[in-house]
Amino acid sequence: MEERIKELTLLLLYLTSWEEKNIPGEMRRSWKGYDFDILNQLSEQDLLRGGNRSKSVYLTEEGIEEAKKLAQKYIGQ
Repeated sequence: MEERIKELTLLLLYLTSWEEKNIPGEMRRSWKGYDFDILNQLSEQDLLRGGNRSKSVYLTEEGIEEAKKLAQKYIGQ
């Protein structure tokens, strides 16, 4: 169950994200209003980046690709 929660959290972060301008590569930013333990686990997997003091996180390129796979898995997109 915890793995599914982690997957769905990453998917929600992606679906509610926006593209940051003037940043090399594809970087998307999202508000981090989710469980901090889950966000920390996603950061440890290098799917997210962001400091503890900020209210948002960046999805890494790996995080974006994983989120796209999860969108296909859960919602067929």
